[in-house]
Amino acid sequence: MTPHHTPLLIDGNAVAAQIKADIALTVRRHVAEGHRPPCLATLLVGHDGGSELYVRNKIRACRSCGITSIELQFDADITEGELLREIERLNADESIDGFIVQLPLPSHIDEHRVVEAIDPRKDVDGFHPMNVGRMALGLPAFVSATPLGILTLLRHYSIPTAGKKCVVMGRSNIVGKPMAHLLLERNATVTVCHSHTRDLSAKMRAADVVVCATGRAKAYGAACFAPGQIVIDVGMNVDAAGALCGDVDFAAVEPIVDAITPVPRGVGGVTTQVLLDHVVQAALKATA
Repeated sequence: MTPHHTPLLIDGNAVAAQIKADIALTVRRHVAEGHRPPCLATLLVGHDGGSELYVRNKIRACRSCGITSIELQFDADITEGELLREIERLNADESIDGFIVQLPLPSHIDEHRVVEAIDPRKDVDGFHPMNVGRMALGLPAFVSATPLGILTLLRHYSIPTAGKKCVVMGRSNIVGKPMAHLLLERNATVTVCHSHTRDLSAKMRAADVVVCATGRAKAYGAACFAPGQIVIDVGMNVDAAGALCGDVDFAAVEPIVDAITPVPRGVGGVTTQVLLDHVVQAALKATA
């Protein structure tokens, strides 16, 4: 590292805009062929402010590229049986190409039962065990949007993974585990780290690519990174000052590494567009 070291900022918004333009073009062609626009339904239980904002952003993104969006919101006291019947209805509705059940759900509802009830062909979040299993085997499937969005960013910036040492911070079913599988599929040597990992900072410093997805605001500072690394920060947190931040202490780490995603304007926008691309692919498959 030199005093004039300038890292590459991995601009997720620019990549997302490119994907959005491609999706909009595909939707216009699909409609011009006489088909209805692709349709995404979002199912939200309760009135959590963060979840409501997340859903609103998805709906806005749908409208901006010609996808029909339907928002279904239920009170937090809905029973598990009632929710499962709603999912059954969405599975059978041929006018809906894909739908998502916004997590987390209230504690009296079994999230696993809910996810397993979704038709895998409409599981655009990629959470159904069938899609997860096919992904792990390298077969065609809907893949969880955040890990797939990360791969999209790496490809866009021509960042190789084959033969590289990659550390994935976090082992969630939504990001960490599928991210590790996808990197393995692309010939990386992958280490998954978590709260019980020993010598964590040493393992992080030894990697070529570090993906941080633990949901802990600014948890990883300069001591965890080394020159030459690529850092992908999945975290979307709020710091002590009330500002949006990632899992990585951006100000401390940016001068060290070769490339890093900012928060915001990093992974988030690409994740949303990957989800919408899944909806479009589901619609195209249904009319093929």
